Amino acid sequence: MAAAFPSTRLRRTRTHDWSRRLHRETTLSPADLIWPLFVIDGEGQEQPVSSLPGVSRWSVDLLVERVGEAIDLGIPCVALFPNTPAQLRSETAEEAWNPDNLLCRAVRAIRERYGDAIGVICDVALDPYTSHGQDGLLDEHNYVANDATIEALVKQSLNQAAAGADVIAPSDMMDGRVGAIRQALEEAGHTNVQIMSYAAKFASAFYGPFRDAVGTGGRLKGDKRTYQLDPGNSDEAMREIALDIAEGADSVMVKPGLAYLDIIRMARDRFDVPIFAYQVSGEYALIEAGVAAGIGEREALVMEKLIAFKRAGCAGILTYHAPLAARVLAG
Repeated sequence: MAAAFPSTRLRRTRTHDWSRRLHRETTLSPADLIWPLFVIDGEGQEQPVSSLPGVSRWSVDLLVERVGEAIDLGIPCVALFPNTPAQLRSETAEEAWNPDNLLCRAVRAIRERYGDAIGVICDVALDPYTSHGQDGLLDEHNYVANDATIEALVKQSLNQAAAGADVIAPSDMMDGRVGAIRQALEEAGHTNVQIMSYAAKFASAFYGPFRDAVGTGGRLKGDKRTYQLDPGNSDEAMREIALDIAEGADSVMVKPGLAYLDIIRMARDRFDVPIFAYQVSGEYALIEAGVAAGIGEREALVMEKLIAFKRAGCAGILTYHAPLAARVLAG
């Protein structure tokens, strides 16, 4: 038990900057960051995302330049999300396993330019490829069919792994998909391809700008509550995480992040796998709106929120502010 005041003065170690740094319990580095990037068709194309100030969609050639920027900043990994051309979206999402689809072309371009200098995460879900905007295939009652969707997700995952993806990240929340994907990867010889499972993905109001960025917002029919988690359920989130780990996930993700720090902490205390969080589009947009309204300074707001993720137990954070944070951390 600590001695009483004045023998113990907790302010003593806060007096100087060097001492505050020495006693800091939680630290952040560029190696903790993953930069989500949006890719579009074409060449020499940048499309700013209106609902995400400062974020753009990039054609493959310009996306490759952004990846080089990430390498220079010490960011170890990028996560790619395609805005599939409208004419290639369908009820059955066949474009998801086309070897020459937009995402696969982007992965190959990154590999050709940079080799293994940076990790590439590929999202696995059908919403960028379906005409209805759902993450899976619909049955005759417009219900997302679990098992039929898994078959499609396996084909999508193998397609991405063949293109050179380092990490497959299933974000669809279908039951049993991690085990099916892991088995397929092993059988195809992709034994070192990781699975970062969106194990605790909640049905959230914070996803709107992302759906704009990938072109699914206006297409979405209904909602995603039959497969994404209810925001009130923490025990169910732990069950989802446990199942995905048992099926072969190398790491798991909690999404969104800031409103679910308790879920991150529970997962960190309970499971011995890396826990990641996605600071989602709505969280990013709220920071930018706050800055525009003059309620706070961008760097301070960003860094305080990122350290909160680390303090809660995250091994890393997906954030659109990754380049800004890396520059701040570099001094």
